[in-house]
Amino acid sequence: MSRAPLPSNPPAPPGAPPIPGRPGLSGQTPAPRKDHSDRRTLVVGRGISVQGSIQDAERLVVEGTVESTMINAHELQVAHGGMFRGEIEVEDADLAGTIDGTLTVRGSLTIRSSGRLLGKAKCRRLQVEDGGQVSGHLEMITGAQPAAQPVEAPAPTPAAEETPAG
Repeated sequence: MSRAPLPSNPPAPPGAPPIPGRPGLSGQTPAPRKDHSDRRTLVVGRGISVQGSIQDAERLVVEGTVESTMINAHELQVAHGGMFRGEIEVEDADLAGTIDGTLTVRGSLTIRSSGRLLGKAKCRRLQVEDGGQVSGHLEMITGAQPAAQPVEAPAPTPAAEETPAG
């Protein structure tokens, strides 16, 4: 698997403090990247176990074991033999390994033939290949995707609550 070459770095502006070990670079934050391949990706390789909090990863690839309380990411990929335990909320998920916990997928969840989903999951779209396993509670998210700003619903009137069904 080949990777695109790293972009060249512009020289530091005059007066900016240099980054140690990186000649020509200042301590300024680089411009945000928009290319899919340039997402902030965390890969937990085979034989590696990670426990705790994971922050700011846009894409999480689990080949080893991850145990975490709550992760928000754009994309989750659990490779064959990988294990995720805990709670995670993502836009899209591809599962060839095992998830044991709570999974919320606002977009598409794909469970490959070697994938196992244990626990509780919510998703908008679901695809399960022959051999894929789902064990636990699965809920489909229906309706339009929620707006960025939630709208408060009016409180029910007491008269509506007291009216007998007839």
